[in-house]
Amino acid sequence: MTDIAVDHQRMRKMNRVPYTGGPVVYWMSRDQRVQDNWALLYAQHIALEHDVPLGVAFCLAPQFLGAQRRQYAFMCDGLEEVREALAELDIPFFLLSGEPTHEIPRFVTAHRVGMLVTDFDPLRIKRAWKAGVAGQMSIPFREVDAHNIVPCWVASSKQEYSAATIRRKLGVLVPEFLTAFPPLQRHPAPWREKRPGRAPSWHKLLAAQTFGNSEPPIEWLHPGTAAANRRLTTFIHSNLDHYHESSNDPTRDAQSDLSPYLHFGQLAAQRVALEVSATHSPGRAAFLEQLIVRRELSDNFCYYNPAYDTIEGIPAWAKRTLDDHRKDRREYVYDLSTFERAQTHDDLWNAAQLEMVKRGKMHNYMRMYWAKKILEWTPTPEDAFRIAQYLNDTYELDGRDPNGYVGIAWSLGGVHDRAWSERLIVGKVRYMNARGCARKFNVDAYIENATQA
Repeated sequence: MTDIAVDHQRMRKMNRVPYTGGPVVYWMSRDQRVQDNWALLYAQHIALEHDVPLGVAFCLAPQFLGAQRRQYAFMCDGLEEVREALAELDIPFFLLSGEPTHEIPRFVTAHRVGMLVTDFDPLRIKRAWKAGVAGQMSIPFREVDAHNIVPCWVASSKQEYSAATIRRKLGVLVPEFLTAFPPLQRHPAPWREKRPGRAPSWHKLLAAQTFGNSEPPIEWLHPGTAAANRRLTTFIHSNLDHYHESSNDPTRDAQSDLSPYLHFGQLAAQRVALEVSATHSPGRAAFLEQLIVRRELSDNFCYYNPAYDTIEGIPAWAKRTLDDHRKDRREYVYDLSTFERAQTHDDLWNAAQLEMVKRGKMHNYMRMYWAKKILEWTPTPEDAFRIAQYLNDTYELDGRDPNGYVGIAWSLGGVHDRAWSERLIVGKVRYMNARGCARKFNVDAYIENATQA
């Protein structure tokens, strides 16, 4: 037996097949780290309980929601750190390449796996992969929410209306689930093969992928869990005290820059919450609101709303008001190419787009302005959704994420918001303009910094 404690509420069964013995494999997907990973801890708990080998498999899909070279490179560098850390614990890492619905069942059969464990993700493509794999499994298949502090299905059984409604529920549940992580242990039962999990050639794998643009990998932010923890420490010591006052000013270095690490699962949100909660910083509450309430609200929306990335997923009042203004005259109308090249009439919008293209990360406040202007400058709301999501998922390191989909749906379709005073084109959806930005921060300084980045 083992003293690894994983709350059973974090786990759910993907099928009803009983465990009868054999190696346990963690199919790593959303949570790409070794320590602070409830899914991997649960897999080791089962393996230790039955004295069987434990392995970790990752399947590199040939395409994923518009991800490009910079995102794949960031992820692969982090996975190499995962492989090395697992090797120190005598746990083999298996890199698979191809469609997960084919490769995971093939791997399970070839290695006579006795149980498959994976991590939770609310996105449709991940849920489809898991459903396809579950349909081919004759062994137990378990899913563990290792991404949220409160498991998504525990936090709420329905789509929440707003941050206020989920905040009340999380306020009750977070103290129960915000617990310390036990360490992953060196695994005593050896894998049966002599040379499992040999080091992959990441360069060859990336060279074999087909990407739509040639933006180079990001250099200003180093990938992996070690770098993520260093960044967390720096943020707490240098930026957290000013977060509540300055996080919405894109000319000040007040944000955490942790979102790429959280997106790829190289850092656990629960680890961040534990470290920040241990401080007495004046910025603590404002940061935890974003880290816990807003992040878990995004997972809730994508999990319970299958149309999370289209206009069909927005509230009824927002659909009505956008329909009422479909025929409004647009002073400016741009196509995708013009947006992508940052060639609109608006220097502030262009600077935000350039910041994203060059750095792979746009300031959070500017993401709202950026998306809302796309709604104003496209022929239809459907065009706005399509263009905003393409640009976000193509260039942002943390694109293809519930936070991104919800941010766009909030900006364009009033998700988790209310109706405001009515205007041309945007109707009752909350409005933003450059003058409002100028009242909050030095717009000229932002434009200069973003265009020179």
